[in-house]
Amino acid sequence: MEKKTGVYICKGCEIAKCLDVDKLVALAEGNPKVAICKCQDILCSQAGIDAIKNDIASEGVNRIVVAACSIRTFPELFDFGKDVLVDRTNLREQVAWSHEPNDEDTQMLAEDYLRMGIAKVQTVDPPEPLIEETSRDIMVVGGGMTGMTAARQASLAGYKVTLVEKADKLGGWATRFTKVFPKHPPYEELEDTGVAGLIKEVESDNNITVHLGTTVKKTAGQPGKFAVALANGNGGHELTVGSIILSTGWKPYEADKLTHLGYGCSPDVITNIKMEEMVSNGGIKRPSDGKPVNSIVFIQCAGSRDQDHLPYCSSVCCRVSLKQTRYVREQYPDAKIYVVYKDVRSPAQFEKFYAHCQMDEGVFFTKGEIAGVTKESDGRIAVNVEETLLGEDIVIKADMVVLATGMVPTTKVADIQPPAEGEEPAAAAEAGTTADGKKEAAGAQVGAKILNLSYRQGTDLPTLKYGFPDSHFICFPYETQRTGIYAAGAVRAPQDFATAINDAYGAAMKSIQAVESVSRGAALHPRAGDLSYPEFFLQRCTQCKRCTEECPFGALDEDDKGTPQPNPLRCRRCGICLGACPERIVSFKNYGINMISTMIKAIDVPDEFEEKPRILAFICENDALPSVDMAGMKRLKYNSMIRIIPLRCLGSLNTIWISDALASGFDGVLLIGCRKGEDYQCHFVKGSELAAYRMGNVQEKLKQLVLEEERVEVHELAITDYDKIPKIFDDFLEVIEGVGPNPYKDM
Repeated sequence: MEKKTGVYICKGCEIAKCLDVDKLVALAEGNPKVAICKCQDILCSQAGIDAIKNDIASEGVNRIVVAACSIRTFPELFDFGKDVLVDRTNLREQVAWSHEPNDEDTQMLAEDYLRMGIAKVQTVDPPEPLIEETSRDIMVVGGGMTGMTAARQASLAGYKVTLVEKADKLGGWATRFTKVFPKHPPYEELEDTGVAGLIKEVESDNNITVHLGTTVKKTAGQPGKFAVALANGNGGHELTVGSIILSTGWKPYEADKLTHLGYGCSPDVITNIKMEEMVSNGGIKRPSDGKPVNSIVFIQCAGSRDQDHLPYCSSVCCRVSLKQTRYVREQYPDAKIYVVYKDVRSPAQFEKFYAHCQMDEGVFFTKGEIAGVTKESDGRIAVNVEETLLGEDIVIKADMVVLATGMVPTTKVADIQPPAEGEEPAAAAEAGTTADGKKEAAGAQVGAKILNLSYRQGTDLPTLKYGFPDSHFICFPYETQRTGIYAAGAVRAPQDFATAINDAYGAAMKSIQAVESVSRGAALHPRAGDLSYPEFFLQRCTQCKRCTEECPFGALDEDDKGTPQPNPLRCRRCGICLGACPERIVSFKNYGINMISTMIKAIDVPDEFEEKPRILAFICENDALPSVDMAGMKRLKYNSMIRIIPLRCLGSLNTIWISDALASGFDGVLLIGCRKGEDYQCHFVKGSELAAYRMGNVQEKLKQLVLEEERVEVHELAITDYDKIPKIFDDFLEVIEGVGPNPYKDM
């Protein structure tokens, strides 16, 4: 189809007051590739939208440049269907609101952005969705409160669910607990778990197929068409599902490692889990002799918040001990109860429950550090406590000690022993490493065998350093690095039943979104709805494996030679594979090497005698670009020598673009992406990290061009760092002025 471009310029929101719009119109009309150029006082008005629609219908316009405001403003208004490609050239936040009005440099900035928008729509095509036959069924792995709730909610929404539980009955931990924390005001009385009723609902639901005593033998394929092999005592079963929820829960921290807290010195030193079992099986008695308990000590953070054990807070242990003090008081009205804590964490409404427990005069709370737990000659347990609130060391002698052990996700594999002599070491992929031995930012742990994924990066979900699936940052609730697979409940983060049930609702919704989006060929979070997907010109592939190794989402497998084998339904459309490829064989219909290179060439670079340096800023669209828009909304002024090109992710940056920019005479290049690190907010996990890693290649290219290393800088921004934008730009301009103009100008 012939490309017919229309340019539509808005005069509103101070654009016409700050810019010479007539010059912009003349620039567009003078471009031979522009068929129509029109202005509107308010382009987002009904008259403005109708004018564009009329030109599409009557003039055959199929490429549109909307020169107005940010793409984040009224995106639905400027969507004219899948066959019409639209570029949003931001003249409001990034020009009129952030630069001096009616200034020569501001006008030049606007003209460059308009040229870039026109060039962009000429070099790309509307994406064509990849439509394949897919399944809308959902598989839930783990039949505890979280898994059953997720299955039930998906069923109520009209979806078929397969629920897989390795035990011989549903319910998980909830079947082993007598009561749970208060759920209703005044938050004082313990309540039933509700697990029995939920089990009945699940077992009687015709949309849910339950497999008990069953594990997942293998999971292959991609969202919409996961091929799953189940294994059980009857042999096995194979099925195809569209999305997966992992809700396999948690396990208690190994108490055998807590000898410094007295575990093992006496049968009367037990864990909080053992305490629950006692309550469920006849009541609380001293394990050593079955006698009544007259005094009991609860030791909090038993292994948690300890760098030698579990560095994190296990979230629920304090409230579990508060609950268990109620168990003791109900059975032994006169017993002395002691709670030794580092900090009592009983958030939100549970603070009322904590206050209620404090009102019990027979419960003694003290902050302190456990110096030792020993068995006395009379069989009682002595607990030595230092650094107490009383300011002195104390010794508590009691009939029993309960250790509040922490929660460990089932995705965390116990310490792996080195291979025995003659035994093959674990595969690199299972270890969460790349083929050349580099450690992934997050990888499946060695020995993890829950989902048994047939991905090159490992058998299960990538995990963080504590063994939790990489799924619980601000932008990624329930999301994991395996597209279409969601983590929920205590496997995702330490949490109580109420929180886990909320998690189940969220994961069920995500799993439904997944099967529906994939059926339309649309991307999932964070580029939700994107219909593009990467295309590979494999005839030029050199099997370098960079794309397969760097893809954060396992979208690319490879054959024996290293040739990438795309799984497009796993793809999140970040473009990291595009940035990784030295041969530039990866492209999207609406995002590619040629698109950015053409935009760079469209920018007018003054010669050195005009003393107008030009700096190109490649900015991630996720956190960094919104922060630039926010700077404009706050009317913060920044340097007009900067030209911004948004990228899907800084990890999609191909170093050829930097070479193109410097060879075209740009004096410097800024790379601005999301923050990286342990608390990363990169929407594509490791885009900023990869961009920083690739700076080695950039520095090598600078040496080849005989250019100073200072001409390229990398920065990281959170979405709230808009106030830092002017300083970053101004400081870099000072650096460029120090090294002087690019010698490649006018060459």
